Amino acid sequence: MKRLYSMFLICTVMIAACATSPTGRRQLMIVSEDTAISASKQAYVEMLKPYEQKGKIDNDPALKDRVYRITGRLITQAIQMRPETKNWDWSIKIIDDPETVNAWAMAGGKMALYTGLVNKVKPTDDELAQVLGHEIAHALAKHSAEKMSVAMASQIGVMAVGVAADRKGLALTGAALAAALAVQMPNSRSAESEADRIGIELAAKAGYDPRAAITLWQKMAKVGGKGPPEFLSTHPAPENREKKLSELAPQMMPYYEQKGQRPVYNL
Repeated sequence: MKRLYSMFLICTVMIAACATSPTGRRQLMIVSEDTAISASKQAYVEMLKPYEQKGKIDNDPALKDRVYRITGRLITQAIQMRPETKNWDWSIKIIDDPETVNAWAMAGGKMALYTGLVNKVKPTDDELAQVLGHEIAHALAKHSAEKMSVAMASQIGVMAVGVAADRKGLALTGAALAAALAVQMPNSRSAESEADRIGIELAAKAGYDPRAAITLWQKMAKVGGKGPPEFLSTHPAPENREKKLSELAPQMMPYYEQKGQRPVYNL
């Protein structure tokens, strides 16, 4: 009887904790977005600290200017999509790691891009905008809070957090640790499809060719060597991703073809 009551209580909490993403998808939100943002701010500092100590952050001025310009245009569109995000402390850091093909975003607009993605994929500006727009979309759609909520909703998730903490040696606990580990957890197929949809729209409105989303994923799939890029381990490709992007691109072309200056958020 006691066990049934506990299960009923858990189900009640999970139902009450449902939220809606920008695309209308229902999400489990035991962890609020505000909590995820606060936790991510702390986790972001700790995750970047080892690279900063080795002088491996923002080393290439030309690449920094390129990434900041593209990201700034995307953030302007993100704020138009979700006006309350103008209060976020948006940030992107370029990590000098030529072997890691990855990029990620945390709650509150805390982002990172590894030089390996630029060096190995060799994206055009339009393609790089798709990567960064996809990451910004994860932040807009509250995917960090969602992944933290899913982990905390299960005993297995809590145990996994503890084991991963030991392995990663992160000087974090509680929600901040969960935020750091959420970056390394695979996104659900629903979340990936959602980030594709939002990201391609952000990029098109920022003045980047939406057709580049297709060529980007084609390039990403070819980069591998001994195994797939880390980006593909945390961003699993939904079925028929290329087909879906091919269907989305023509819908986004009117945004891309709009005339006028594309404002840039000052990072």
